[in-house]
Amino acid sequence: MREELRAKILEVCDKKMKSKGENVSLSFYAFFKNKNDCPELLMEAATWWIQTHKLDHFVKAKTIKEMVESNL
Repeated sequence: MREELRAKILEVCDKKMKSKGENVSLSFYAFFKNKNDCPELLMEAATWWIQTHKLDHFVKAKTIKEMVESNL
């Protein structure tokens, strides 16, 4: 996973957990704006989420953050 995506995931997870609590769940779409301005990055996130880790559509932000941090 490229550093740009890793940083964005960690930022969004931290922001969502701070505003909605540690039990908040996210989909990989949470890391992108409503318009598709970077399809390569979106596909990288989708591949990591769906193909690599076979995650459900919504996963707790805390879990995603821990997964990303453990792959540093």
